[in-house]
Amino acid sequence: MSVPSTTSRAASPAQITAGRAKWRQFRLQWHVLTRNVLQKIALVYIAVLVIVAITAPYIAPHPESIVGTASAGEVLQAPSWSHLFGTDEFGRDIFSRVLYGARISLMAGVITVFLSVAIGCVLGVIAAGMRGIVDDVIMRITDIFLSFPMIVLAIVIAAFWGAGLRNAIIALAVCGWPFYARLVRGSAVSVRERPYVRAAQSIGASQRSIIFRHILPGSIGPVLTMASLDLGGIILMLAGMSFLGVGAQPPTPEWGLMINESRTYFLNAWWYMAFPGIAISLTVLAFNLLGDGLNEVVNPRTRGRA
Repeated sequence: MSVPSTTSRAASPAQITAGRAKWRQFRLQWHVLTRNVLQKIALVYIAVLVIVAITAPYIAPHPESIVGTASAGEVLQAPSWSHLFGTDEFGRDIFSRVLYGARISLMAGVITVFLSVAIGCVLGVIAAGMRGIVDDVIMRITDIFLSFPMIVLAIVIAAFWGAGLRNAIIALAVCGWPFYARLVRGSAVSVRERPYVRAAQSIGASQRSIIFRHILPGSIGPVLTMASLDLGGIILMLAGMSFLGVGAQPPTPEWGLMINESRTYFLNAWWYMAFPGIAISLTVLAFNLLGDGLNEVVNPRTRGRA
């Protein structure tokens, strides 16, 4: 009668040691990320922002103000207990619209960054893995895009396709992928010379397998830092495009569009422009601080410089 093995029932000492090492590494990384008071505040703000974005339709005190007209008798009212951020020219509650604007701005920013990262990572790792003419063609296309200011090119593309938030997102993604492609290619060039990649080549692994199973996972680290830094900038660009009329269109409660609509009433209704502007500023600052923290986690050489 055979004795059942205990390896399947209990973790081996090596597995326990590896698990403890990973836990210690996580605690160290978390300590690095949160040791700065400003970065702690930024993390709390982003967490609250995400919760607000998810629950905005349910926590807005005046949900009818999100797209509709609240009351003609409440036009441009100053902040009060009934309207914490005041009302706009249609009597809509600005607090409710700012809350829902967090949902729109955060979702649009995440989608834009995701598309840019996906396109850039794939093209960057293909350029590094294939080399030769494929590398040259992809990098020359990247150079062409990078020769133009991103926001200017995005405005031109969005204006050509037609004003709207969806077109603004696509335009920024089209203009944003070259930055990630160049970053990933630089990382992938060093990764492809590592022993495990050489071993995969020596046993006859396909080019596709080497690129997507070995080179890409090893090149993704710096992308996380850049994406977190870019998210704040992308939200700012989307707000700018909406302000210029090529992004979100009325009656969408988008922060940049709200600032655009408030220009006429700035002297008489300061709150109309102030609160969406504060929301944009705090969000961009929070993601920039988060990006700095992630950079310290990913790149130990930058620790202790602040």
